[in-house]
Amino acid sequence: MKNKKTQVIVIVVAALLLLALAGGMVFAYLASREGPNPGEKTVTVTVVHKNGDEKKFTCYTEEEYLGPLLVAEGIVEDNRGEFGLYILVADGELADYNADGGWWKIVRNGEDAMIGADEMPIQDGDKIEVVYTVGF
Repeated sequence: MKNKKTQVIVIVVAALLLLALAGGMVFAYLASREGPNPGEKTVTVTVVHKNGDEKKFTCYTEEEYLGPLLVAEGIVEDNRGEFGLYILVADGELADYNADGGWWKIVRNGEDAMIGADEMPIQDGDKIEVVYTVGF
């Protein structure tokens, strides 16, 4: 009988140690993982003008999506329609498609955006370009 009690105690102690070890590993993982906390995102936005001049903006934000960030920082004018933000003016320059086929293309981390600015989530460290583009 004494042997069974000892076995049960050993099993319970081993289970508690295993549980404590697993909890410690989860805590260590959560404490060391990379990633922004809300409000601690740093996003670099570069506006590339029609003549090739560039202006860089470093933004510190709590915004979740690119459109509201661009408007809040004054990088683009707020021109929202039923489908979200349509960028006509960036850094004071108007892209008039009817005049020269010009429009503002968004590039995120080197890749052309396939969604609108209001739908594009932003991450800490993103490099965004708003590029004056003529034609397609």
